[in-house]
Amino acid sequence: MAARTSPLAWLSLVIFTLSMFMSCSHGSSDNRKVYIVYMGSLPKGKVSTTSLHTSMLHEVLPGNTVGSDVLLYSYHRSFNGFAAKLTKDEAAKLRGKDGVVSVFLSQRKQLHTSRSWDFMGLNRKVKRSVIESDIIVGMLDTGIWPESQSFNDTGFGPIPRKWRGTCQSSTNFTCNNKIIGARYYRANGDYSPYDYISPRDSEAKGTARGGVPSARIAVYKICWYDGCYDEDILAAFDDAIADGVDIISLSVGSIFWSDYFDDTIAIGAFHSIKNGILTSNSAGNSGPSPSSITNFSPWSLSVAASTIDRKFVTKVKLGNGVIYEGTSINTFDLKGKMYPFIAGAAAPNTSQGYTSEDSRYCGPGTLDETLVKGKIVFCDYDSNADGPVEAGAIGAVFQSGRHKDYAFAYGLPLSNLNLDDGRIVFDYVNTTENPTATIFKTNVEENQFAPFVVSFSSRGPNPVTADILKPDLTAPGVDILAAWSEALPLTETEDDTRVVSYNIISGTSMSCPHATGAAAYVKSFHPTWSPAAIKSALMTTAFPMSSENNIEAEFAYGAGHINPALAARPGLIYDAGEIDYVKFLCGQGYSPKQIKLITESNTKCSEVMNEAVWDLNYPSFALSTTPGDSVTRVFHRTVTNVGSPVSTYKAVVNAPPGLIIQVQPSVLSFKSLGQKQSFTVTIGAQLGNSMVSGSLIWDDGVHQVRSPVVAYASLLE
Repeated sequence: MAARTSPLAWLSLVIFTLSMFMSCSHGSSDNRKVYIVYMGSLPKGKVSTTSLHTSMLHEVLPGNTVGSDVLLYSYHRSFNGFAAKLTKDEAAKLRGKDGVVSVFLSQRKQLHTSRSWDFMGLNRKVKRSVIESDIIVGMLDTGIWPESQSFNDTGFGPIPRKWRGTCQSSTNFTCNNKIIGARYYRANGDYSPYDYISPRDSEAKGTARGGVPSARIAVYKICWYDGCYDEDILAAFDDAIADGVDIISLSVGSIFWSDYFDDTIAIGAFHSIKNGILTSNSAGNSGPSPSSITNFSPWSLSVAASTIDRKFVTKVKLGNGVIYEGTSINTFDLKGKMYPFIAGAAAPNTSQGYTSEDSRYCGPGTLDETLVKGKIVFCDYDSNADGPVEAGAIGAVFQSGRHKDYAFAYGLPLSNLNLDDGRIVFDYVNTTENPTATIFKTNVEENQFAPFVVSFSSRGPNPVTADILKPDLTAPGVDILAAWSEALPLTETEDDTRVVSYNIISGTSMSCPHATGAAAYVKSFHPTWSPAAIKSALMTTAFPMSSENNIEAEFAYGAGHINPALAARPGLIYDAGEIDYVKFLCGQGYSPKQIKLITESNTKCSEVMNEAVWDLNYPSFALSTTPGDSVTRVFHRTVTNVGSPVSTYKAVVNAPPGLIIQVQPSVLSFKSLGQKQSFTVTIGAQLGNSMVSGSLIWDDGVHQVRSPVVAYASLLE
């Protein structure tokens, strides 16, 4: 979810961020920290990987003692590796051993869904596949609340035979024919009083209506009160792949980006595609800063978050009769009664040493309860409202320069105003004798500018491979009605005791499940399609987005807004398999030794060195250069006919001034389904310090297979 932070919380945020960076390895007093030792694909033959891992640890640990307190996980079902508590020197010794791809410190990752499916055109009457109930979606997240009506299994048939997983049932959790599997992971064994030591959700995530309602769900609980640890994430991937899921959904990401095989999510996603499983990743909630995306591997689907055609408006009425519109989700009813109105700056808690410069922000402890209790308080920043609630305020009005493109629920009646209206209201409360105000319940109104990418959604460009466009696409992630854990109150406010089955949530943690559902929908019609084929179908059928409403353009929304119904019949697909990624990795500078371990491929990089990044069969085109330089690149692509058996596609190029796009050949003719045709795209651009974008569309009169084309000046080394 997107964060809410007040000025008084900035220091806490910095401390928290530093603590995450410093304690991401969650070490112990003997200077041991948790490291991931990644060893690539499983060894061939009947080799006991657990014995191999133990033997390796014996060679580097003093006294040759290896217990469960040292070896936390042995990954052996879907790929090879382990998680262990090591010193820096021990990790360095393992890093130099044969058979090791990478050794890196475990990080603590962050959690990044109704009307949204109708908005995307996937209504209840849309065509359904007869095998929809055979699709299994693996959810790596905070767990699940099985009693929610979203997971009712009425009408579901037997569990698909391909399922090889298990249900870690307990006194407070059981599976059914909708939730067919559930596991939880916590290597360090550290639980809070608020955690369920089971797959049950205590952090609240879910969907109100799925895009593929007959699909099955397998739950892998990796996130707890303090975040999601790498060693647990990789263990969940190891199990999910082996259990037989069809799609993996993961709304989790790092604070800082890492290279592909120093990142557990990229590693897990790679071994997923090796097993025919697409991983859907949230782009992140660190936008709108450039290159803030942290899930960007070319073999996964990276999903941004955008708005739908509704917004939540909470009106504030002043004693002079003037009404202003703000944002929030306010279910409290003041029944139009006018209450005394006071500025936070006028009510400092001086007994605790606070001044008006503190209390104007209404942080916890800064307000004088005797002055604020029973009144509506005006605050100079958008916080979580703990301060006004603590001081006994009847309501609060916030003003701030922060984005107002998403809304939150609070522990009291509250409205967030923009700076212009906020200044007028501030003037009223400070210059009027006996000022009064009231706050109305929230109204739902049409958002005529939708869809646009929300401010918090992480942006590209790709920080590791500049010429692979990321994110891939965008999906609804703002003000989404989602199943909510009844173990939690409606808000984070301590005195808020309201318990609900559904809540309004915003975040790329909401958009990612939408994309997962769309991928499952496509998979249900095309069960033999590869992960790359499904991804291509989603990207090339996406609705084009407006750069006027998204100044970062494709770095905000990728190929555009997801269009699930059309994605099931894309016409052409850009397919790719393991060998394509092998060639890509060679071009990225990975050594033959590393690649052989990762992929089990005997391909020599010297044989494919000409397979540069521009030749990966990706459904988008990106090229970068340094500011002020011109650039020309030649891209090689191959498309597969999945539309009409006999068809002819013509290239339609949209190139604004400053961008040249040439396609050869410009016409592709097909005589059968499954037939492949190759072509080249030559792209040239003269760039200053900006980006320019266009598109290539293959059009047969029925299908429009669209790919974005982006050229930009990169400041990355």
